[in-house]
Order: sequence, then structure tokens, then C-alpha cells
Amino acid sequence: MGSYAVLLLIPAASSVLILISISPAHAHTWVFALQMSWQTLCHLGLSSQELDPQDARPAVALSAIMLLTQKATSLALDIHEGLVPLQQGQGLLQRALPLCSYLLFFPALLGGPLCSFSRFRAQVESSGALPSTLRAAGQRCLCALALQGLRAGLVGGLAGRQGCAGLGCLPHAWVQALLLRLAYYWHWVLDEALLEVAGFGPEAGQGDLSVHDLWTLETTHRLAVFARTWNKSTSRWLRRLIFQRCPAQPLLATFAFSAWWHGLRPGQVFGFLCWAVMVEADYRIHPFLSVRATSQGMKLLYRGTTWVFTQLIVAYILVAVETESFSMLCLLWTSCNSILPLSYGLMLLLLLLAKKLKQN
Repeated sequence: MGSYAVLLLIPAASSVLILISISPAHAHTWVFALQMSWQTLCHLGLSSQELDPQDARPAVALSAIMLLTQKATSLALDIHEGLVPLQQGQGLLQRALPLCSYLLFFPALLGGPLCSFSRFRAQVESSGALPSTLRAAGQRCLCALALQGLRAGLVGGLAGRQGCAGLGCLPHAWVQALLLRLAYYWHWVLDEALLEVAGFGPEAGQGDLSVHDLWTLETTHRLAVFARTWNKSTSRWLRRLIFQRCPAQPLLATFAFSAWWHGLRPGQVFGFLCWAVMVEADYRIHPFLSVRATSQGMKLLYRGTTWVFTQLIVAYILVAVETESFSMLCLLWTSCNSILPLSYGLMLLLLLLAKKLKQN
């Protein structure tokens, strides 16, 4: 990261000072405000500059700051809830060093999944079995190789294809989103392989991506299930940090905060807010449809149709989130890809209206 490491060291040191100097009842609020303010400034500052596209250090720095925000706020919540007691009788340095070690543990700053402070401390104090971690890391690397090979094959097969028009944009967006998903899967598997080699591999079910998660993501017909399974450690962190603590509209607040955490680009704001509306529609639409699918044929039709709809809506959201310019986002809005999200939004309004009329 070179000189960009300063952008990481400043909030890490500041969070440690807050945690050891402010009472546990208020430390979480201060750490949250500090981390998100600093992260937002870094996002806005680096995005406003003309940087060398070949220089990966700014992107690595921003990614590390985002993951530092996860770790710092998670640690502050643990302290606030009494899960991690701070030893008041120890000296300042003795209390600060374990916190600094956790926040600046670099394999976890290069990529997820989020590891709690208690598990980190337990792993440091125990001696891991190196052969087993190397075997697990090797398996993940083979999985990453397979994912990258599949992605390269798709890219090669699509080489030379021109743009789309009309309803032909729907499969085009789906393929584009599939390539994005494969890239995400590849990164998550490699991140976990790195942590495995370092002796901090995630516990069963606590990682970002397992074979079961991969199957669920690609076969589920429920947008809500997809949202809970996508980037699981971040989903759990958002649920704990925002969803469970927000008194009103927790679903909308969670996705809005996710847009803020990711950087507040126009595509991110639109994509995550659209995702929130689609998940809320999913909660309403599926109970309405499932009770009407009584025969086996109707059930198959229901699951198959909603799977296709889920795939296309997920594709729309992913393409929107990855869109960097406002002009490209406008093109997405005016394309045929917007038909399904608008239909889901309309069905949500109709179901809410019908529920209100029934109550009256």
C-alpha cells in the first residue's frame, strides 16, 4: 500500500484510543462515527482524484479501510455487550497491543471473512495444526482455479459478441452478472485460503462462501435467501450492526447503510435501495403465490418462474451496483432490464394496498 497505509493506520490507532479511554457504554457510538466518517472521506477524496488506473494501491487501501470498519465496529459492539471485557488493571500498552494486533492483522484486511476478536485471540493463544490448514487452503485454491477457469471460458465464448437491443438485453445482463458473481466467488475463496494458511480459517458456516452457499446462491428462487447468503460474514455484520438495532424500517436502513459503507456511488445507492425494495416484495409475493400453487405442476411452474425472475433481478441489481457513471445508470433504467424490478415493485404496492383495505 505504500504511503496509502497512513489512511489505514490513523483510524486504527484512533479506534484503539477510543476503546481504551471511553466507557464501554459509549465507545461503540464513537468508534462507529469515527470509522464511517473517515471511510467516507477516503472514498470521496480518492474518487475525486485522477489516479493511475494501473496503480492498485488506492483500491487496496479502500478495501482495507472498509474491512477495518467491520472489525472496529464489531469489536466495539463486543465490548459494549460485555462479550470482550477490557482489563482495567493493566497498563495502557498492555491493553492497546491486543486491540492493535486484531485491527491490523493484515491477512484479514486483504479480504474477509470477518473474524471476531474472541476467536482471533483464541487462535493466537493456541497452536494450529499446519498440515490441516494447508490442506484446507489447497482445496480452496483448487476451487478458485475451477471458478476462474469457468469464468475465462465464459469470457472466451462471449468474445466478439456485440451489444443488445430490446428484450435481448435481459440475457445479456444475466451473463454480465454471472461473470461478476464468479469474480466475487473467486475472490472470497482466495481470501479464505489466505486466512487458512495464516491459521485463522473460518469456522464451519462462518465463511463467505461454501459449496452449499454456492449452490444456494445459484438455485434459490427467493431474493431474501439470496440476500442472506451473499457475502455471509458481511450480511451477519450488517444484521448485528444495523438491522437488529434499528427501531424503524430495519430492512431499508440496512441496505441504505450498506450503500454508504460501499462508497455512495450513484449505482451503489440505487442498487442497494432497489435491493431493499425487492427483498420486501419477495417477503410479500412468495406467501401470496405459494398458497395458490397446490398441484405438483403448479409448484414446479411457481418455483421455475420465480427462479428465473430472481436471477434476472439479481443481475439487474449487480449491474447497477457495478455501474460507475450516472449516464450508464440512466441507460440501465431505460432498458428492458427494468421491467421485472418495476413489476415486483408494483406487486408490492398492490399487496400492501390489499392488506390495508382488508384491515379497514
